[in-house]
Amino acid sequence: MTRTTLTQNEIAVASAPLEKALIPFMRRFPGDSPARQPVHTVYGGAQLFKSDTTVKLGALALRSLDEFAPDGPTLAHAIGIDGALADRIYSRVIEKLKREPVEDFRIDFEDGYGNRPDDEEDGHAAAAAAEVAAGMANRTLPPFIGIRIKPFTQELMKRSVRTLDIFLTTLLEKAGQLPPWFVVTLPKIQLPEQVTMLADLYDVMEPRLGLAPGSLKLEFMIETTQSILSENGVSNLPLFLAAARGKAVAAHFGTYDYTASCNITAAHQRMDHPSCDFARQMMQVAYAGTGLWLSDGATNIMPIAPHRGANLTAEQIADNRSVVHRAWRLHVDHIRHSLINAYYQGWDLNPAQLPTRYAAVYSFFLEGAAAATERLRNFIEKAGQATLVGDVFDDAATGQGLLNYFLRALNCGAITEEEALATGLTLDELRSRSFVKIMKGRREKKD
Repeated sequence: MTRTTLTQNEIAVASAPLEKALIPFMRRFPGDSPARQPVHTVYGGAQLFKSDTTVKLGALALRSLDEFAPDGPTLAHAIGIDGALADRIYSRVIEKLKREPVEDFRIDFEDGYGNRPDDEEDGHAAAAAAEVAAGMANRTLPPFIGIRIKPFTQELMKRSVRTLDIFLTTLLEKAGQLPPWFVVTLPKIQLPEQVTMLADLYDVMEPRLGLAPGSLKLEFMIETTQSILSENGVSNLPLFLAAARGKAVAAHFGTYDYTASCNITAAHQRMDHPSCDFARQMMQVAYAGTGLWLSDGATNIMPIAPHRGANLTAEQIADNRSVVHRAWRLHVDHIRHSLINAYYQGWDLNPAQLPTRYAAVYSFFLEGAAAATERLRNFIEKAGQATLVGDVFDDAATGQGLLNYFLRALNCGAITEEEALATGLTLDELRSRSFVKIMKGRREKKD
């Protein structure tokens, strides 16, 4: 008989405080969300939103691609992606722009809308809600959608709440339900109490609108220095999450407001500025394992040709292409910077940015697909035991990360189901989204 020193009672007494502490800890850090995360959010002024806005954006994106990069090699050369993947990426970008040009859209009542007379904003809030209801009926909405309200400052909070109230009341009256993955973006947060206020309003509105508790979701806009570090030297980021009381689903970084709040001059306010890297890393540390999606900001140099008209000279046509290609290349460089730093979502502001959004994302996933496929296949074949592939050593904790790689790539259209199945997984296993469940199921079959 194996001898031990500790009794079961002694172990129980010693572990009781830890078990008590682990319950709220695991509730706070459940791990990455298993749901699909969009690769981008397109922001557009509320006054312009129509039920078919995203369909029209897709058509404009295709027109831009056809005009300035009519084939794969031209696009690859313009944005600096692997020429060997050019045709595959190009065809998949076109398919995506036809099928699902926008993954997430935010109807903007803040910076993209401005401050207007109350009657005018009231009308736009009701009209935008009616357009969302029409889009639900006509199936023209993107998979994810929401609104960005004004910040909860002393000056704007009442206007912001009124817009939210009008929009939701009108939407529920006309549609009877929220669209899938509907979310409200709260911008320029400085204090946890601003998040608390929105969460409190949700608790009041949900029963009156006939919504189940927890139906209304919110996301943070991290774009002030106070959100990163409070006046007491404490990060407000974890406090925002606590104040949301389970209603938060994402945190978006606002590049230009944040750099402005750091007194960085306009000429140097850019996505890859070191101050932005610091803020994004703070967000990652605060929200890792909480299930919140993280999103990067936008490239504000638009791919818009300077010369327009039917009778352009050869020089003007060349200048147009050069300007658009430079903007595209910058956009792709920024997206790759985000992806390398594990920000899988970002903002887009113009339909001509949609081709490069998908081309950059597809290139990122396809360039690493062969190595990731081999690693995951070896991992699966040995049922979760540590494996060595080339000079990269994997342990069991890597399994979910590898699985997430393929899930993200599959969701956005970067890879096909056939390419994902080359890992050795079945479609049912992929759809389970859980490496633990996959391993458990395979072990049970062996037994």
